[in-house]
Amino acid sequence: MPGLIGRKIGMTRVFTDAGRSVPVTVLEAGPCTVVQVKSQDSDGYEAVQVGFGERKHKHATRPELGHAAKAGLDAAPRHLREFAPEQGGAYEPGQELTVELFETGQMVKVTGVTKGRGFQGVVKRYGFAGRPASHGHPMSRNPGSMGPGTDPSRVIKGKKLPGRMGGKRKTIRNVEVVRIDSERNLLFIRGGVPGSRNSYVLIRQ
Repeated sequence: MPGLIGRKIGMTRVFTDAGRSVPVTVLEAGPCTVVQVKSQDSDGYEAVQVGFGERKHKHATRPELGHAAKAGLDAAPRHLREFAPEQGGAYEPGQELTVELFETGQMVKVTGVTKGRGFQGVVKRYGFAGRPASHGHPMSRNPGSMGPGTDPSRVIKGKKLPGRMGGKRKTIRNVEVVRIDSERNLLFIRGGVPGSRNSYVLIRQ
């Protein structure tokens, strides 16, 4: 089953029948349109190319408009992503995919780009404990020793040091679909999802 491209709206909570509060992330998932179906014969691999949103005509290039026109679309999609099709699945260009691809209680994978945190130290970036904070310690948040001295006389590759944090693609697996709102194309996913509000995510089985 191909997935959906969605937009992260934010977080809230829902209540179960037993009255238990469940934290959820609300995703606007679709509707997405199948733009192209790639095959082994013509493209060398099998995939379903899905589009989400609309790009203004003046901001779209002619190749993008022509590619969308082949699928019967009036406007070029804002986002294009490819998904691996399932065995025996039949998809046609122009076909619409909605949140009805998923079911309540189903476990899915969600991929997004984490929030950018900028240049951070090791305490925030890796959770280092830090040095003593009392008695006037001069270096309470520095990383400490860089490694051996005489041999090998260098810093070992992969050493956890200060640097740029966040802004990376991340996938969380086995998160539950708590609720589906078909009228508004909303998915309620248990827990948090990578990315800031209004960022785009991929939802797959």
